[in-house]
Amino acid sequence: MSAPKALTANSSIGDWLDHPVGGDLVRGLLAQSGANADSLAPIKGLPLQQLVALSQGAMPQSVIDELVLAANEGVVPEDGEDTSWKELITSGRFAGKTVIVTGAASGIGRATASRVAREGGRVIAVDVSAERLAEFKSSLQDADITVVTGDITKQESVDAIVAAAGDRIDALANVAGINDDFSPLHETTDAVWDRVIGVNLTGAFKLTRAVLPAMIAAGRGSVVNVASEAGIRGNASGNAYTVSKHGVVGLTKSAAFMYGPQGIRVNAVAPGGVATGIPFPPNMSEAGAARLQPFQSQIPTVATAEHLAASITFLLSDDAVNINGAILTSDGGWSVQ
Repeated sequence: MSAPKALTANSSIGDWLDHPVGGDLVRGLLAQSGANADSLAPIKGLPLQQLVALSQGAMPQSVIDELVLAANEGVVPEDGEDTSWKELITSGRFAGKTVIVTGAASGIGRATASRVAREGGRVIAVDVSAERLAEFKSSLQDADITVVTGDITKQESVDAIVAAAGDRIDALANVAGINDDFSPLHETTDAVWDRVIGVNLTGAFKLTRAVLPAMIAAGRGSVVNVASEAGIRGNASGNAYTVSKHGVVGLTKSAAFMYGPQGIRVNAVAPGGVATGIPFPPNMSEAGAARLQPFQSQIPTVATAEHLAASITFLLSDDAVNINGAILTSDGGWSVQ
């Protein structure tokens, strides 16, 4: 019998769990936090390395490094053939274009802004966190990135974003978003409703409205809104989030119809589970979570932020020249279940 394949940080979580040594190590790590291997079912296809991003700071890189050493008798093996998906940068795809990206300091927004910048675009990176925006800009020192700290629900922030972009605005990615507390309608508070609808829907509306004049004048433009599986079904999240993302779908379709003849394409991406996901608020609804759990457990796979950025930048780019009003489900097949 051949020896089991060496494990690396880029080996899939599934390969680690199936390995005679690696499986015990991962299960032991999970047990320390009261979890088990079943909790990893949706992300078995992701590299073990992705657990660092998934933990949102709770798991340091050293934990992964120690697992690799322990699984290989203290020796770091060669990575060997890595069959996992890799970003393939298309040089110059956004050359000469100015692209606004909201939520650009973390998660899907950061991955999208990063890819546009590395593909030659001028990026207006927008977020509420000045500190994280500064860190993002410093990570790509050779790129053309202008950061704008602001709240897209506030008109003064929207005005500042448009001013920073200048006369030419080629594309807009409305990525910024927040979760709700999974509450069903009768439990949804005014505070949760107003904040979730404000950020997820009203913010996208305000900023899209603000950039359209420049696009209309130029006779071209591309807008991509981030919707969600919750925008096409009722069993993916709570009341406020579901309504907000259904609203994003309506916003997308209406704008695509109205502005298509003027050379402006408006599309949306509907993610399923995403590894870097936006944080949930405290005090989650027990009733809502219990009702949603059986359906959320059927998520076939969890994507990385870079997976979503690939879908978003495709629709932003001229590669999607004949696509307008589409709701692209980037969800690993969850929507066909």
